[in-house]
Amino acid sequence: MFPTDVTEHQPAKLPFWQTLTNTGALTDDILNHPYKGSGTEDDPFVVSWIPNDPQEPLAASSVKRWSITALVSFTVFATSIVSSAYTGGLVEVSDEFHVSQELAILGISLYVVGFAFGPLLLSPLSEVYGRRPVFVFSCMALTAFTAGAAGAQNIETLLVMRLLAGTFGCAPLAAAGGVVADIFPATSRGLASAPIAAGPFMGPTAGPVIGGFLAAAGGWRWVQGFLAVVAGVVWIAVICLLPETYAPVILRARAKELSKVTGRAYYSRLDLEKGRMTVGKALKEALSRPFVLLWEPIVFLLTIYTSIIYGTLYLFFGAFPIVFMQSRGWSESQTGLTFLGVLVGIVPATIHIVVASLKYKKKTLQYGRLPPEERLPMGFVGSLVLPASLFWFAWTCSPSVHWMVPIAAGVPFGYAMVTVFMVILNYLVDAYTVYAASVLAANCLIRSVCGAVFPVFTEVMYKNLGLNWASSVPAFLAVACMPMPFLFFKYGARIRQRSRYSAEAERILTQLLEASASATAAQTKPDGRGSMELECGDAKENMIGIELRSLSNEMGSSKSRRSKGSSKDSTRSIVRLVDQWK
Repeated sequence: MFPTDVTEHQPAKLPFWQTLTNTGALTDDILNHPYKGSGTEDDPFVVSWIPNDPQEPLAASSVKRWSITALVSFTVFATSIVSSAYTGGLVEVSDEFHVSQELAILGISLYVVGFAFGPLLLSPLSEVYGRRPVFVFSCMALTAFTAGAAGAQNIETLLVMRLLAGTFGCAPLAAAGGVVADIFPATSRGLASAPIAAGPFMGPTAGPVIGGFLAAAGGWRWVQGFLAVVAGVVWIAVICLLPETYAPVILRARAKELSKVTGRAYYSRLDLEKGRMTVGKALKEALSRPFVLLWEPIVFLLTIYTSIIYGTLYLFFGAFPIVFMQSRGWSESQTGLTFLGVLVGIVPATIHIVVASLKYKKKTLQYGRLPPEERLPMGFVGSLVLPASLFWFAWTCSPSVHWMVPIAAGVPFGYAMVTVFMVILNYLVDAYTVYAASVLAANCLIRSVCGAVFPVFTEVMYKNLGLNWASSVPAFLAVACMPMPFLFFKYGARIRQRSRYSAEAERILTQLLEASASATAAQTKPDGRGSMELECGDAKENMIGIELRSLSNEMGSSKSRRSKGSSKDSTRSIVRLVDQWK
């Protein structure tokens, strides 16, 4: 802790608009702070957070934190809803451009293809240039390309606009987790990440409902126009309300501004300790490591499971119009409402995940670090309910069965989809700790490809197999994957020990825990940054609320027993260990 006379001083705060327009904006306190160093190129001033720094993301007020979280959650929801609202005007697109349904549905598939490859570019850029510029650019691109889709005069233009919108508009999906990790300490991120985690499911599920009514009222161009307006509102909100939250970028900009004002040499402490992240370095890591980790047994099998779940959701965007419009003669708006069953199921699933996460946190505080396999029981019920709900839908979707019965099957499907999906992602993060960001990138890539491919063969499959058997295909796939949570719960520890990167991640984490044995309260907040960021590196922003929890717990429990000097020594040890890993 800082001495009393230091902590009582409250530095002047910057106007909010100034934090938006100048990331490195200075106050007298920042300018006059006694930084370490002599100000020469050989011995530059080392810029770190000053006591009670008004720009430190982790020191933001609760109101500011949750306001940013709400804004980022809305951007995730808006980006996701653009993917599926297109289905509302699918028939009209096919009729206007005189193309088949299979070609028209590529508007969904190509947008989701952008989800697969866009994050490989935008996520590393957010580490180099910061969250705010990438969010602003991405929302601008989403607005522009969606507006371009609304004005498309041929199917080729429409499909290209959709592909570009998904590729360059996906930053909220790629970097939203990083924003939460920037502003919340590790022990508080679980609750904050819940609305962001629900967005990629609630958005696509709500899209057909909105798109169906808009298409029925004004045609498919109204759907795209409305989505462009929503994206534009999000873009303006991001410009006006989203400050930079990434600590390395803020300190780097501050050092640059200090050098400009004083004529002396200033460098960010984080850049000096870990080396400045360049575009080439960030892209190299983002484009190589996920493909290596994908072949680990745990990553490969569980990625297949989540990809089937994600692909099934997008398969429904092509299947529901066949089941309800073609077979029952429903309108576009009525067909859109059929997705409400899935949407209803997502709500209790989100609540279940939050409650389960709080219980898991309580157990870690009580018993210390838990094995990653302790995550899996939360998904046992969901893994059983998932195939049951799909078979329920498959064998009740015939016109002879009342329409409420297949729609009701969407409720358990929505619940199982979210619970299994989130449990698997949490397990992967806990099993791979320092490699978690790359594991999640691999998972995102493959599942997005499946989300893009599944709708393409939907119509052909339903024509050849019929309603019941075609709808049973994803159910059989879910049955094949059903044992995975149970098998990994029993054998996961042994498999991890024999997997190269999982075993290496465990070894690194053990070293980090040993290095932090003498940590204090100052260690949980070195220079205003959470210890998780120091340990795992700037590229690990996607490890929301999970990365190295036990380390944080152990550090918290040793506050009263250690000295500030030993804290600094341990922090340096942690940095050295991670540097060796990198």
